[in-house]
Amino acid sequence: MSSSTSVRLTEEGFEIFEQTWLPDIEPKAVICLIHGLGEHLSRYQHVAEYFNKKGYILAAYDLRGHGRSQGQRGHYPSLEIAFKDVTEFLDQNKNKFPNLPVFLYGHSLGGALVLNYALRFKPDLAGIIATSPGLATGEKVASWKLTLGKLLYSLMPTFSMPNGLDVDNISRDKGVVKKYKEDPLVHDKVSARFGLDFINAGAWASDHAAEFSLPLLLLYGTGDHIVSADAIHTFAQKAPGVTFKEWEGYYHELHNEPEKGEVLDYMDQWIKSKLG
Repeated sequence: MSSSTSVRLTEEGFEIFEQTWLPDIEPKAVICLIHGLGEHLSRYQHVAEYFNKKGYILAAYDLRGHGRSQGQRGHYPSLEIAFKDVTEFLDQNKNKFPNLPVFLYGHSLGGALVLNYALRFKPDLAGIIATSPGLATGEKVASWKLTLGKLLYSLMPTFSMPNGLDVDNISRDKGVVKKYKEDPLVHDKVSARFGLDFINAGAWASDHAAEFSLPLLLLYGTGDHIVSADAIHTFAQKAPGVTFKEWEGYYHELHNEPEKGEVLDYMDQWIKSKLG
C-alpha cells in the first residue's frame, strides 16, 4: 500500500486536510470516509490498511475544525457548508478514479452526516456505510444546554462547550482509549451552532428514513451509550434496503474494538455483495 496527503482548497479558500491510501493490487472500489466528532482521519490508518489489502482505495478528510484542517475546533458555520464539503470530496475522488464504484462510509457524527447527505442529495454512489451514527445522543442532552444552545445559535454561534463524550465508552480496548486521551489532534469541543445543527439533522434523518434510496449497511454495538440505540433501531426499521447488524456488547468505535477484524470482514463482505 501507499498513501499521500494533500490540502484541498474549498471555493472560499478554506484548507481541508486529506489523505488517500492506495492498494498494491488493482483497486475494485473507492471508500470515502467521514470521521466522528472531535477526532481525525489519522485514527483510521489500520482501517485503510485492511481495506487496501482487500483491494479498495480509502480516501478521507479532516472535517473543518478537526485534525489538520482549518477552523475553530468543533465548529461548522452551517449544515449546508458541511454538505458542500462532502460533495467536493466525493466529486474529487470520482474525478480521480472515474471507472471505480464509490462507497461513502461515516462513523458516529460522520455516520449521521452520510445518512443525511444520502437522503437529501440522492448521490450516485454504490452504497452507504454508517457505523454508530449519531442520530441522537445516547443520554438526553440537559435542558439547560439545549436552551443555551438555542439562545447562542444566532447571537454567538461559535461559542464552544465540552461535547460531553464518554471517552471510556469508545472501545473496550484500553490501549485505544489511552491513545485517544493522549492524542494532541483530538479535542472535546463543539460550538452552539454545530451542535444544534446536528441534533436537528439527526432528528430530520430519522423522520425521513423511509425515503432512503441507496444500499445501506448500518452497524451498531449494543454496549455503546454515546449514541442512541433507539434512534438507530427506528432508522433501521424504516429504511428500505438496509442491512442492519448489531454487535453484542461492543462499544462505540466498532473499528477499534478487540474484535475489529470481524467488523471489517463484515463490511468487506457487504461491499463485495454490492459490487456483484
